[in-house]
Amino acid sequence: MLWVGIIALLAGAACIGVAVRAQRRVHAMMAAETLSVPELLDLAGVAAELAGRPGTFRKVCEVVGQTAPAPVGVLRSDLAGVDCVWHMQRVERRFERRERDDEGRTRTQTHTETVSERTSPHGWALLRDGHTIGIDPGGRHPDPVERVLDRFDPADDRGRGGDRTVGYRNQEWVLRPGVAMYVLGEVDDRDGPLVIRPPQDAGGTFVLSTRTEAELTASDRRAQRLWARGGAALAVLGLVLTVVGAIS
Repeated sequence: MLWVGIIALLAGAACIGVAVRAQRRVHAMMAAETLSVPELLDLAGVAAELAGRPGTFRKVCEVVGQTAPAPVGVLRSDLAGVDCVWHMQRVERRFERRERDDEGRTRTQTHTETVSERTSPHGWALLRDGHTIGIDPGGRHPDPVERVLDRFDPADDRGRGGDRTVGYRNQEWVLRPGVAMYVLGEVDDRDGPLVIRPPQDAGGTFVLSTRTEAELTASDRRAQRLWARGGAALAVLGLVLTVVGAIS
């Protein structure tokens, strides 16, 4: 019972940590200014004048607009061949393995492993009122995005160790041009043109979403309440079980 109590305390702490992160994101979105590209260009110009050179501008803010291709042009997704500004594909292998349980009985268990995952290598642009700003996702995935392929290809292959491959699941997600997007991050001109990307400061908030700020805020507030209540309940339960286990 003591160990169960300790596990419950750790789970409660983890839940409360998730609740705190959701609350911080809400506060970050509420505190950030929403700026247009012309406003950001003006601010970058002032920063360049003060520093005597361009490339020193940094500003945490929100930018909203519609997705547009990067200078390389419209992309085509690898599997479905869909026109897009960003794409990601994942191939998962489903296989069967004979395993022994605690009582020595042999049974066949099904497992899944990721064979490959590939994301388009560069960012895209955000268009608003005829002006664009670059987006560097920094390895993050926009959320949510459209899934354009979910196909399972059966197979019947025996591998090493007796594993039997059942088949492969191929999935692909895309971000099409013209999709409304909300971005909270840090705008800078270190590469020349203005780009919004994850903040350089540790702990900075970066949001890359096809939902509106209002939708994100409402969702995070609901999640914060649920995680906080669940964490508090687990913490109380864990404390009780730990005390009972310690004195028994």
